[in-house]
Amino acid sequence: MLVVTDPDACPWADDRSAITIGAYDGVHLGHQAVIGQVRRRADDLGAKSVVVTFDRHPASVVRPESAPRLLTSADQKLELLEATGVDAVVIVPFDEQQAAESPESFVDRVLVRCLQTRVIVVGEDFHFGRQRDGNVDLLRKLGAEEDFDVEPVELIPRADGVDEPVSSTAIRRALAGGDIARANAMLGHPHEVRGLVFEGDQRGRLLGFPTANVAVPAGMCLPADGVYAGWYERPNGEVHPCAINLGRRPTFYEHADASLLEAHLLDADVELYGEPAEVRFMHFLRSERKFDGVDALISQLGQDVEHARDCLLYTSPSPRDNIANLVCRLML
Repeated sequence: MLVVTDPDACPWADDRSAITIGAYDGVHLGHQAVIGQVRRRADDLGAKSVVVTFDRHPASVVRPESAPRLLTSADQKLELLEATGVDAVVIVPFDEQQAAESPESFVDRVLVRCLQTRVIVVGEDFHFGRQRDGNVDLLRKLGAEEDFDVEPVELIPRADGVDEPVSSTAIRRALAGGDIARANAMLGHPHEVRGLVFEGDQRGRLLGFPTANVAVPAGMCLPADGVYAGWYERPNGEVHPCAINLGRRPTFYEHADASLLEAHLLDADVELYGEPAEVRFMHFLRSERKFDGVDALISQLGQDVEHARDCLLYTSPSPRDNIANLVCRLML
């Protein structure tokens, strides 16, 4: 997959493009449906399939006080986009100058002159440009002038019968409620967070359940406090089943400042300090609670580990196993 970081430079001389535009935070089922359509149209036209996205969430610039927490880091997003089979990703730097650019200017500069767009595929509620003035109707008007088609795609409904489409907002809401199963179902892949392992107070080791304390960057979306079953990937590609505790450890601390992510690797005792970690949440096991003493906590931790082991027995450790196949099915 070609990654283009200069949206003012045409990445190819002769080919035209089938594109989609958006923040693409999470690369969820709705995003995957749109990309599947982009790839299908690119194949039909002999064009390049392209995702145009941004180097940060636009809301972090236009309304930083209420910007959403991110479902994916920049690296995660690129990996998930690559798994869809798209030919190229164009990353537009988003700053105050970009936020002030008119929709018409953006279309001319990026879509026409840079990408030589032949067709644009977007969700039917798509908005873009200064104060979100651009929409599907404006794209159609500009397309008639600049020789590109616009194909709006209906939003993907949730599979649980709720009258709400799949969206990054709905996924964040599910995570906030600890409903990791629903969040993962809308994502089409496990929710994953990344960070460096740091040395903590080693209380888990003293209890017989050593953990990797993972420093998750500020601004990333975490599930509700609780205990989860999941997968832990090391930089060397090793993937381990794990029991994850996310919370403020009320048995030991009266008022912790923030939640801590701790991952206990099942059946493995390896040195992890200083390593980057990838932690994937698969199943919610229980809410965090305060125990009467250490013995009660140790007993519950043993149950958590066995529960996690059972839950992970039939799940895949790869976050991207199903994405390429899913996009291919959506193209049919």
